[in-house]
Amino acid sequence: MASKKPKEAPKPIIVKKVTVVAGGHHGGAWKVAYADFVTAMMAFFLLLWIVGATTEKQRKGIADYFSPTLVKTKQGSAGSGNGLLGGSSLTEKDNLPHAGGTGTKTITVPRDTTGGNREGGTKIKRVSRAKEALSRKLQSTEALRRLAKNLRMVDTTEGVRIDMVDDADFSMFRLGTTILTPQALELLTAISEAVGPDGGALTIRGHTDAIPYRDGVPGNNWSLSAGRAEATRQQLIRDGVPADRFKRIEGVADQELLIPQDPHDPRNRRISITLAN
Repeated sequence: MASKKPKEAPKPIIVKKVTVVAGGHHGGAWKVAYADFVTAMMAFFLLLWIVGATTEKQRKGIADYFSPTLVKTKQGSAGSGNGLLGGSSLTEKDNLPHAGGTGTKTITVPRDTTGGNREGGTKIKRVSRAKEALSRKLQSTEALRRLAKNLRMVDTTEGVRIDMVDDADFSMFRLGTTILTPQALELLTAISEAVGPDGGALTIRGHTDAIPYRDGVPGNNWSLSAGRAEATRQQLIRDGVPADRFKRIEGVADQELLIPQDPHDPRNRRISITLAN
């Protein structure tokens, strides 16, 4: 009798899982990240090239183009755009588009403009002469050159405004009074020589800081600011400016602070003289 063959053990079933990944081992996400990186680097090097290939005047013009409130800011400020107070510096020269011109960065006219009152050419020319005369006067002596940093000239819709601004090292008036200091008298003399020869209405506005008067001391910042504006008017008259040139004297106390974040800052104390267009 033949012997039976032993039964073979069943073979194990092996299941192989195959994962299909599109775009290589890590997918395509790295390509997007790398493209963003290259774009950013290109923009960065383009920026470096522009900075190196342009002048300071051109860079300022580009910055001004992207600042839509620049004109409004300069009209409401009392200082230079690059300096302490944020407006145009008195001695700053314009990057003029043609030779023989004069003006500010917000308005440029030919130096020989002679338009009538309707066009405003004569008035603009008169104001320009006053600005140039004051600039020359401030450079005439060492003392005036030191004081020039406290004097700013700003073009406004009403005319050119001359601001004499106090700081930690300079004060126009003795503390709490309407008495002009010797340095302020020098500045006012220079201003009178610049604006005196030409016609044009003058407005004087006095400003104070927000430091209150001591208890028991008569007066307040309203009367102080108005008194200082009047003291400035009287000194300009003594320096030769005709009395009928003055159309308005104002005292606004601490209601129009130059440094609103610090009402006690000495730069809030200032006298503004506007030569009307």
